[in-house]
This record gives sequence, C-alpha cells and structure tokens, in this order.
Amino acid sequence: MICERCQEREAEVHLTSIENDEMATVHLCSSCAGQQGISAFTSAPAPLADFLATIGASVEDASEGAVSEPCPYCGTSSGDFRRSGRLGCPECYTHFEGQLRGLLRRVHGSTQHVGKLYLGEATDTDNSYAKLRSLRLRLDRAVELEDFESAAELRDRINVLEAAER
Repeated sequence: MICERCQEREAEVHLTSIENDEMATVHLCSSCAGQQGISAFTSAPAPLADFLATIGASVEDASEGAVSEPCPYCGTSSGDFRRSGRLGCPECYTHFEGQLRGLLRRVHGSTQHVGKLYLGEATDTDNSYAKLRSLRLRLDRAVELEDFESAAELRDRINVLEAAER
C-alpha cells in the first residue's frame, strides 16, 4: 500500500481514528509519519503486561498447566508472555492453553465467552431470558467466590423473574 500523503513510498504506519461515529484510516510511510510527529517503530504500552504483574504473574512456570518450554512454532516463552503481555503467534494459544485457561478463569471468572446482549429491538421474552441467564451466571460466580450474601440476593431475584414467567 502506498503512502497517502507523498504517494511515493510504501505505507508503514496505519492510523485509525473514530470521530463522530465515523472511522477513518490513514496509511503513511515512516518519513511522512515522522513529519507529523508519529514514530513508525514505537510500541504501544502493554497494559496486559502490567496487569499480569499486578495479579502476581498468573502464568508462572510453577502454576497449574504450566509449560516451561517455548512455543515450538515461534519460540515465545512463558517469560516473554509475562514481560510483554503478548503471545507470539496463533500456535501459542494452543501451546500455552493451560496457563491461559488459569489466567482467564482468575481474570474473568470463566474460561468460556458467553457474548454480549444486543439491546436493540429485543422482545420482552428475549430480554427476560437474557436477564435470567445473566443473573444465573452472576449467581454461579458469587457462589464460587463464597459471597453468599450476594448469592442469596441473586437467587431471590432469579426466583422473582421465574415466577413472573409462569
């Protein structure tokens, strides 16, 4: 792809911005990006790496399901992942699956994505079903965390919704 500014060199910097719900992407060569004060080789901060350090480096080699050898495809080690917060390739997800499952369980409370609810033109039935599902997931999480006061409150809310459906 050619630089959109000079129309001469290969674009190395790709900037995407969203303003007024409109997305715009600009493709620049490193020279034109530099003229605008943008470095082509700066890396964005890795908040995940900071987060991992904060929660005690959940992917320690000694943890459950830990893999001490690096990824056979790209060579990324678990230490590299802890430092950068990034995996090296798609094969890393399979190679470090045990560590990632443990990390996801601790961070999100689950290892399975259940999606988000679109609140557009949903019917009342769809909405109550989604609300019940959400409450049940929250109840499971509260019990798992031994937060029995919240669990009792959630149980009561579930019972009220189920009674209203009958």
